[in-house]
Amino acid sequence: MDEIEEIKRRKLEELMRKVRGDTVSKPVSLDSRSFKKFLDEHENVVVDFWAEWCGPCRMISPIIEELAKEFAGKVAFGKLNVDEAREIAMQFGISAIPTLIFFKRGKAVSAIVGAYPKSEIKRWIERNI
Repeated sequence: MDEIEEIKRRKLEELMRKVRGDTVSKPVSLDSRSFKKFLDEHENVVVDFWAEWCGPCRMISPIIEELAKEFAGKVAFGKLNVDEAREIAMQFGISAIPTLIFFKRGKAVSAIVGAYPKSEIKRWIERNI
């Protein structure tokens, strides 16, 4: 019975987000002040840990944009520049970029490191929703 109630609650939250218009359909730029709040506001979050100088990060950026549109209402996407938020990068053990971390209810549940093709990133997201 608890499982059914949880499903109902999630569906209701999803519906309310759509009605209020706070469905995120593009990646949100995050920093050390907005990071935790963003995780708290969304059930499913993918954070792209990146840097301006990183070629592979720039390669996957358009993929992240496309996936944010495709998963709007289900997954919120954030981008965190590791040079500007070093303490958060250290907190999550980011040692190579790009690193994508999937957060569920504020908790990191999965990560992938490197520039993967869209199909692989999409499959990874779908496994974590």
